Amino acid sequence: MRKQKGFSLIELLIVVAIILIIAAIAIPNLLRARIAANESAAVSAVRTINTAEISYSTQYPTVGYAAALLNLGGAPAICGSGGTGPVQASACLIDNVLALASATPGKSGYKYAATPVLVGTINTSYTVGASPLTYNQSGVRNFCSNDDGVLRFDPGAAASAPVTTEAACVAFTVLQ
Repeated sequence: MRKQKGFSLIELLIVVAIILIIAAIAIPNLLRARIAANESAAVSAVRTINTAEISYSTQYPTVGYAAALLNLGGAPAICGSGGTGPVQASACLIDNVLALASATPGKSGYKYAATPVLVGTINTSYTVGASPLTYNQSGVRNFCSNDDGVLRFDPGAAASAPVTTEAACVAFTVLQ
């Protein structure tokens, strides 16, 4: 009788079990890395919005800060090459994906809101907030900033929304 070459069923089961154990260890680490990347992108986006708000208020002093996040962005037909160029309604200061990230699908797992404070006819301050689209999957912390430029964070909760008031933002912990 000839001896057959190949792997026995037991050997194959052992290899599959080892692969499953490695996957069970690696997948939670990958999810945590994804959350950390999304949170880092959210902090960067809030900083970008802060810079855009200051540029907007300098560019349009009779308006003050932008009335909405959309006013900081602009469609390619306006901001792109051959476009009409920046205007008060589309200042071309941030990319349009971020300007439209006030609702789902958001950007990098976060949704954003920029809320101005109107005094008379001028927006004298603003609050920008970011919250995870899916708590504990796309992020676990909410971020915000006011016209003071200080970034703050707070452990989020399921179904939390971006902060829209200065008082709520100031209550958050300062991001170091």
